[in-house]
Amino acid sequence: MTRQPSFYIPHGGGPCFFMPDPQGNWTSMAEFLRSLPARLPEPPKAILVVSGHWETEGFAFTGAETPALLFDYYGFPQHTYELRFDAPGAPDLASEAARLLREAGFTAGLDSQRGYDHGVFVPLKVSWPEAEVPVVEMSLDRSLDPALHLAAGKALAPLRDQGVLIVGSGMSFHNMRGYGNPASTAPSQTFDAWLTAAATSDAETRAAALTGWAEAPGGRFSHPREEHLLPLMVAAGASEAAGEKVYSDLVLGTAISAFQFN
Repeated sequence: MTRQPSFYIPHGGGPCFFMPDPQGNWTSMAEFLRSLPARLPEPPKAILVVSGHWETEGFAFTGAETPALLFDYYGFPQHTYELRFDAPGAPDLASEAARLLREAGFTAGLDSQRGYDHGVFVPLKVSWPEAEVPVVEMSLDRSLDPALHLAAGKALAPLRDQGVLIVGSGMSFHNMRGYGNPASTAPSQTFDAWLTAAATSDAETRAAALTGWAEAPGGRFSHPREEHLLPLMVAAGASEAAGEKVYSDLVLGTAISAFQFN
């Protein structure tokens, strides 16, 4: 079985890809998400998605056979609360992922009640609209410790050799007050340049840089709270190879990027 890469992807704003977008704010991001299957060496056996919208004590994985959808966004048109994404769960993968983390010294368990939040079903509905690939969602540890999440990614790396695609789902810029504000463009680009240099470095240099992301130029402006950046740590930690920037654009006036790790 061919080793799968890992990715850090943007999941957009709420159900943005399933609403009218006359200004084309989300066009390039949607095109990138649609390209994901073609970027893989072969179709994945399953997808493990680390979402910026689920935090727990320790790590947790969705354990249901058929997870429901969590419409954890507010104030959008009614039809966006009727979206379907019927990807099956993968309880065996969830158990294996939890086992790998526990063997590495982490606290990890299963949540058989948790459904897919919009950090999972919104981008995957764009990338895999047929929803035929099994999906497991992984939480962030509530500590939001970057080194911890890098180490968790390293512990999960063997899954890639089992045909599992690891996806960190967040946004490389996530200052809600900054979107659409022209004053955000320059600091977001400064942080994006730093993040690109960090993510595309060798694994040791990358880990050291990402652990200290909050001191990066534009870091705290771009992420007043880091939950949308932490999925990157898991994706990066799951690879020993230098990352590659595979998407970048100005979205609502802010620099947003995605990275692939082989």
